[in-house]
Amino acid sequence: MIRFGLCCKFENEPIKFRTTTVSYLKRLIAKGEDPKKHLRNIISDNIEALYQSIEYCSQNSIGSFRINSNFFPAITHPDTKYTLDDFENSVELFKKLATCKEKAQNENIRLVMHPDQFILLSSPSEDVTKRAIDDLIYHNYVAELVGVDVINIHVGGAYGDKASAINRVIQNFQKLPAAVKSRLTLENDDKTYSPSELLFICNKLHIPFVYDVHHHRCHKDELSIEKATEKALLTWNREPLFHISSPINGWEGLHTNRHHDYIDINDFPKCWLDLSNVTIEVEAKAKELAIKKLRQELTTL
Repeated sequence: MIRFGLCCKFENEPIKFRTTTVSYLKRLIAKGEDPKKHLRNIISDNIEALYQSIEYCSQNSIGSFRINSNFFPAITHPDTKYTLDDFENSVELFKKLATCKEKAQNENIRLVMHPDQFILLSSPSEDVTKRAIDDLIYHNYVAELVGVDVINIHVGGAYGDKASAINRVIQNFQKLPAAVKSRLTLENDDKTYSPSELLFICNKLHIPFVYDVHHHRCHKDELSIEKATEKALLTWNREPLFHISSPINGWEGLHTNRHHDYIDINDFPKCWLDLSNVTIEVEAKAKELAIKKLRQELTTL
């Protein structure tokens, strides 16, 4: 059976995740205030929102939920770095996180993460690479606390020499802690790296490939959707994860890389209809409403 995945937030449901900015936290510090109280309140609210999200997914036959990268806001910034142990009564936060993990496991809700676009391993800049590694370590920190099994990233830019960029990804991967490596996956993008190029990297590193069919349609290679699907499945040592979305103005309109509110049923690959034990994240702006509509329309095929 297909497990549909909801990405980060809700369209209609009153479940909200909070965040803050480094600038705001620095203003608190400048006024002589401790930003930890503000951060702790946000984190506590976000943990509660995660629990509610898991509960909603369970009650509405949504099998996976993507946790936003700002779940613990500003945690890796050099001016505001912290860990949960820095907060008063941190034991309570850890207990709530453990409850979320147990809830997700008991309800069979898969939790995943997709770090921001600037987190990449292909950059020629050592500083960019270091910050990317620090951010991946943070994502793994969250992953271990709540039971995330996928931390998915894009490769990034080609920087005028794609072969060298790919080689940097392979080299920088070796710098990651083993726990990060065990969860890391790579996804094809809509402009630079095609499925065939990602498959080369993933097979070289023995890590899974997250196949985004929308991105493949925007940035084609020699592989058909059927062949890319088949090859992607072979990279997984656990339940595979794919992405689907539709272009905001249709395939004949402008900005085909931008996501629509819903999924056009014609964009759902026919070869995916027979898949089983796979997660398909629905990257549509209408969020839970898009999943509901897609599921209903699939029953008519």
